[in-house]
Amino acid sequence: MGAGQLMSPAYPVRVPGDATATAVFHFDPDVMGALADARTADYTSADPFPHIVFDDFLPADRLRAVLAEFPGPGDIPWTLFEDGGRTLKLATENQEHMGDLTRHLLAEFNGAVFVDFLERLTGISGLVPDPYLLGGGLHQIEPGGFLDVHADFNIHPRTKLHRRINVLVYLNEDWQDDWGGQLELWTSDMSRRVQQIAPVFNRCVIFSTDRTSFHGHPERVACPPGRNRRSLALYYYALTPAPGEDGGFHSTLYQDPDSRPATPAYRDRLRRWLPPVAVDAARKARDRARRA
Repeated sequence: MGAGQLMSPAYPVRVPGDATATAVFHFDPDVMGALADARTADYTSADPFPHIVFDDFLPADRLRAVLAEFPGPGDIPWTLFEDGGRTLKLATENQEHMGDLTRHLLAEFNGAVFVDFLERLTGISGLVPDPYLLGGGLHQIEPGGFLDVHADFNIHPRTKLHRRINVLVYLNEDWQDDWGGQLELWTSDMSRRVQQIAPVFNRCVIFSTDRTSFHGHPERVACPPGRNRRSLALYYYALTPAPGEDGGFHSTLYQDPDSRPATPAYRDRLRRWLPPVAVDAARKARDRARRA
């Protein structure tokens, strides 16, 4: 797991008489550019697919101010994602349900300085942020929640651009390893889990996404009641698909680490030889066993 530390990514903006302004900041273009140039080789050579982990990525007091306004499960109309039993999480992309500091932070991540940083880090030119935060925004996993290993959908339904980069920022102070929730990165044939990344406070994970960039946290989160797994998620797009992709649309491609190889091609072969009712029954039985 590539790790790095960004010592001074931003500078505060203070407006006299406005107490909240001390938590507002902007990414520093010189610092971000230097960081990208220093770590691009680490990013592109990472196993099992291009990715990098930065600890202490943002000024801690600024991020704690964002955490302080993070809504609880009952505070806003969260969207509950289940995806046929493949996940259990709360999410919102609706910025009307976010605090001012959170909205400012997300705007910085979608701004020119950070997008330039991503292009220099990843080597992907022409990246475009998503102002709609489709599938991104605020994520929250309560005790018992999970997200099966998967590759993400690849085409934005409104802009028709190709998804290329995921950025995750974790907001979990004093997170314990035995609570689970580690982000797992798997090989393209689902034969091996390569990375486990703990979702600790102020850790930023950036990775390239295509139809075999398999990731998730499939084990149920075991944190105490009231201690949810919280994160910010942002996705970036381009006019062209990832290398080797044909550009055709696919939705989320869930995998099964307990039954290898579970690649899309393998599942397609099963569907050709088995009637749909048999495939569905087998999947449901497997999921019941895994969740028991």
